Amino acid sequence: MYTKRKCIAVSVNERALVRFAGPEDLEWCVVGDIHVTEKVVRNKIVNDECIVVELDGRLIAYIRLEYLWSTVPYIGLIFVLEEYQNEGIGRKMIDFLEKYLRANGYDTLMSSSQVNEPQPQAWHRAVGFEECGIISGLNEGGIGEVFFRKRLT
Repeated sequence: MYTKRKCIAVSVNERALVRFAGPEDLEWCVVGDIHVTEKVVRNKIVNDECIVVELDGRLIAYIRLEYLWSTVPYIGLIFVLEEYQNEGIGRKMIDFLEKYLRANGYDTLMSSSQVNEPQPQAWHRAVGFEECGIISGLNEGGIGEVFFRKRLT
């Protein structure tokens, strides 16, 4: 007798594993993060300041964490491979990061986006960040930077 197999759709978000980057992830993180040196990324991996998302054994997303004034957590870079954008991967990384920061006594997370980038700004607002200021002319070509804050309490 033939039995139909049930097919259950599972979203990318549900299958994705968020974790701190390890030494085995160094090369992938360095290639994806052109803003800092390999040495910087290596140190950040050692200090649990790089978060990656793995899907079916493949890395698909990355956060590099910074600390303003050595005390305020700040997302220095976040990216998700284009084919996995709009799947909830960024939100999943933020949730992971927030839990980690709360457990370590932090009550605020900062981030930013260039003023000419409406999509990243909309994403920040969608995941709970609030605009908290602009620095004019900060980037190449005189482009300003919009800063965002998310309260973790």
